[in-house]
Amino acid sequence: MLSFGIVEIILSQIPNFDQIWWLSIVAAIMSFTYSSIGLTLGIAKVAESGSFKGTLSGITVGTVTQSEKIWRSFQALGDIAFASSFAIVLIEVQDTIRSPPSETKTMKKAAGFSITLTTIFYMLCGCMGYAAFGNTAPGNLLTGFGFYNPFWLLDIANVSIVVHLVGAYQVFSQPVYAFVEKKVVQTWPDTPFFTKEYKLSLFSSRSSYNVNLFRLVWRTLFVCFTTIVAMLLPFFNDIVGFIGALQFWPMTVYFPVQMYVVQKKVPKWSVKWICVQTMSMGCLLISLAAAVGSISGIMLDLNVYKPFKTMY
Repeated sequence: MLSFGIVEIILSQIPNFDQIWWLSIVAAIMSFTYSSIGLTLGIAKVAESGSFKGTLSGITVGTVTQSEKIWRSFQALGDIAFASSFAIVLIEVQDTIRSPPSETKTMKKAAGFSITLTTIFYMLCGCMGYAAFGNTAPGNLLTGFGFYNPFWLLDIANVSIVVHLVGAYQVFSQPVYAFVEKKVVQTWPDTPFFTKEYKLSLFSSRSSYNVNLFRLVWRTLFVCFTTIVAMLLPFFNDIVGFIGALQFWPMTVYFPVQMYVVQKKVPKWSVKWICVQTMSMGCLLISLAAAVGSISGIMLDLNVYKPFKTMY
């Protein structure tokens, strides 16, 4: 985790979102790599055993209690919500797209393709992982010791996960950096600490890098804080589910729905208005259930929690 934090501190000094396009591509390739490996190993495990483990209704009561099964199901909704929520970077990505064709059309096609592809992969990995291990399936097939062989392939998969997380961290953090820095500059426009750029020569006089003191300090502190929190709370699935629950409804559903209603001038209490508002309320209930399930999981984890210790 410390090494991860150091790498993120370095990468966080990339000034703008559009300058990390290469990192986003690398992260996407790594995601495809470890997902493919996990899917392949799941299929191989099923083929080796010659049968599908588990049941259509999920983990059986007895292995866990009825209440634990409910909480885990709710937490899983949060994990799915987290995986499906990219609204925080949607506008940032769209701003980097050239036109013509219009950014909206390009983004619509890209979003549709990416959602379809990732959904297929997530469903296949989840189903084949459960079919391979049944009730004993770990939360993460590759890092949760679901598989042990072949070691070299698992090493490739785990390296891919690390590289993917490095890129994903930057993709999701850059909008936060930009928001804070924009507000600070607007508030104190005449303060050199916030606004002045210092040119730093790198390997030659032709290559240079602009350093801003506030950007250097603020982004470094942000990465340090998130790294410490990650080490203090090593509950990956529960934390991911909770974050997914918090951001899914407001960012992915509520605000887009409200913008659609205003933009299209949908009459209040019309059939279309009722449909979109019903969908929004349904997603709110899902987010609340996911949050409750994730909090329950975190509370259970805290019973055996040891600070700065990895939980297996």
